[in-house]
Amino acid sequence: MLRVLSALDDRWREPVFLAATGGALVGGGVAWLAGAVGVADGFWMAGTAVAVVPAVVWVVAALRKGRAGVDLIAALALAGTLAVGEYLAGALIAVMLATGRALDAAAERRASRDLRALLERAPRSARRRSGDEVVVVALADVRVGDVVVVGPGEVVPVDGRVLAGPAMLDEAALTGESTIIERGTGEAVRSGVVNAGGAVDIEATATAEDSTYAQIVRLAEQAGAQRAPVVRLAERYAAWFLPLSLGVAGAAWLISGSAVRAVAVLVVATPCPLLLAAPVAIVSGLSRAARQGVIVRDGGALERLGRARTLLLDKTGTLTRGRPRVLQVAAAPGRAPSEVLRLAASLDQMSAHVLAEAIVAEARARGLALSAPREVTEEPGRGVTGMVDGQRVSVGKTGIPLEARPGWARAADNRAALDGAAVAWLTVDGVLCGAILLLDPLRHDAPRTLRRLRSAGIDRLLMLTGDRAEPAREVAAVVGLDEVRAEQLPADKVAAVRAETSRAVTVMVGDGINDAPALSAADVGVAMGARGSTASSEAADVVLVTDRVDRLADAMEIAVRTRRIAVQSAAGGMAMSLVAMVAALLGWLPPAAGALLQEGIDVVVILNALRAVLPRRGARLALEPATEDLIRRFAAEHDDLADVLDAVRDAAGLLAVEHGPQVLGAVREVDRLLTERLLPHEYAEEHELYPALAGPLGGGEATATMSRAHSEIDRLARRIATHVKVAETAGQLRPEQLEDLRACLYGLHSVLRLHFVQEEENYFSLAP
Repeated sequence: MLRVLSALDDRWREPVFLAATGGALVGGGVAWLAGAVGVADGFWMAGTAVAVVPAVVWVVAALRKGRAGVDLIAALALAGTLAVGEYLAGALIAVMLATGRALDAAAERRASRDLRALLERAPRSARRRSGDEVVVVALADVRVGDVVVVGPGEVVPVDGRVLAGPAMLDEAALTGESTIIERGTGEAVRSGVVNAGGAVDIEATATAEDSTYAQIVRLAEQAGAQRAPVVRLAERYAAWFLPLSLGVAGAAWLISGSAVRAVAVLVVATPCPLLLAAPVAIVSGLSRAARQGVIVRDGGALERLGRARTLLLDKTGTLTRGRPRVLQVAAAPGRAPSEVLRLAASLDQMSAHVLAEAIVAEARARGLALSAPREVTEEPGRGVTGMVDGQRVSVGKTGIPLEARPGWARAADNRAALDGAAVAWLTVDGVLCGAILLLDPLRHDAPRTLRRLRSAGIDRLLMLTGDRAEPAREVAAVVGLDEVRAEQLPADKVAAVRAETSRAVTVMVGDGINDAPALSAADVGVAMGARGSTASSEAADVVLVTDRVDRLADAMEIAVRTRRIAVQSAAGGMAMSLVAMVAALLGWLPPAAGALLQEGIDVVVILNALRAVLPRRGARLALEPATEDLIRRFAAEHDDLADVLDAVRDAAGLLAVEHGPQVLGAVREVDRLLTERLLPHEYAEEHELYPALAGPLGGGEATATMSRAHSEIDRLARRIATHVKVAETAGQLRPEQLEDLRACLYGLHSVLRLHFVQEEENYFSLAP
């Protein structure tokens, strides 16, 4: 039988073993009902014999590794039933053993983790320049000092330096940051990054073997190979249950002098709660997680996730969305922010730059009518130029020195520096007319997710990011992290993960190729598979297949609950087995009756373990479809109202430097936007969304603080309207109005930003 099982494909080995033992048990039962007792014994003896050989092999393999697993009791019980002629009991044990193996195999079967995507992405050749000639050569033939030509969209094959800049590079594969980086002449370039601009010449400073990308592949392979073996739940319980069972069986033999009584003890001691309860609970937990959009590669990963106490996260694509969005549109005096955005987006339709895509998406989200540009040219590292509506328009960098820029432009630059935002400048017919600030925004569900993770047992949260320290610290302050480590290379992340795993069970979450080594080094690697790289998914134990970080909290809660149910089932089953062992010791349970009793215990244990497939009571709010539609509607309106917040802030800033008719016009426009757009939105939230959420959230008190914010917004808006009426009566803003009006505008902007963020975090993140 062992030879047959060994020859089978891994997918069929356990099912065939289960079918053989189950068939023998059923065949014997049919023969016994027909009165053929001898034939029945033959079937049951065959089923027992089928299980003995692989059970002994598994025991020997465990002993060679220094472990005496739960299979030892099963092997002794099987051999004992054959020795004393209790074939029915042996057949029952054989089926239990085969069932446990099949369930465990189903829980542990995992996808390939050979980092195939990393290897497939690595370039195999390079274009080497020799004078005016460019020749394609094998990557291994590139030597230090060779000049390599990297075309648009190609992966830089070796580490080097730029010979003629600027080179526009997408370094997301190494740093996780989606912003395009400009490298000037002489600056270093690492292999594995993508050329996002025109063709560039790079002088090799290392061979392919010694370059950054090859080191990442090696790091990932080494990290996976060096991970310590995991002690499974059943093995931990077996450490004390095994000697106890053998001791009771030995005592039964010594006291009674009957080998049958000792076998009866071993039969009821057969650790089916360990063989069945934990695998059933784990398989149920895996199924539950999959329904939530979380793929857990094996039962061991789910067990480790349930014991995790430290969580390490990448920033970009994990805590943030991974793609930049428009933060603010600043306009020169006499220009409207919406017109600045419309002109920039009209031209940027022709660009594939990541910032251009964000600008176009924002303009379309605001419903702006874009024009078709003509005569468009794009200069890598500088921006896009073309004709829009008969005007010469440029979007990108500006050559105007900071000190020579007008006041509004310096203010925009200052805010970009404070917020860690990128700036796309708009020039119309040679005149600087506007600035668009772009930032990778925090995910709405990130703060709630981290709070849920702490509730589930995580007591240490760290960020490991390739980004700069300033934006990383700002994100960490908002979501409440314990520590931030910025400007981390892949090797730094691996070192940090290994340091944390030495102290506690550690989870690492990431989405880029640069995260793959760290994911492999962690006790549990979690990949944002919906938008992350294939390489990070291949290196991970857990893959979030939807682009929602709150699924990580779902996975953690499912893992904790599954492990609790598995422990409860195993411990309860063993307690019942201990009672049965005492009965067998006293001679009250013969082997066959003991095997049937053990089957009853197994049924109880399995039914309890199956609870892991059910959702935890109160695990997720039950929202009506109409409520989800309301949430999506108001979330979209928040995006549409971004220009209103910009107008409020711009008017406040303008009021700080000017007091003339232009300022009054800006404040009057703010009053119009508040009256026609913002206040109706807040009113609708108060009277439509909040009542719909009151039931699922447990009452009106859950939205009371948000209602109070609505009152404050309305108060400030009415105060601004009063200022406008007073100014119109006087024909201008009066000096005594300026301080209070400026305070109202800045206060309203702050309240609105906080209010929007709170709603997005607490309410909008509830909708799937």
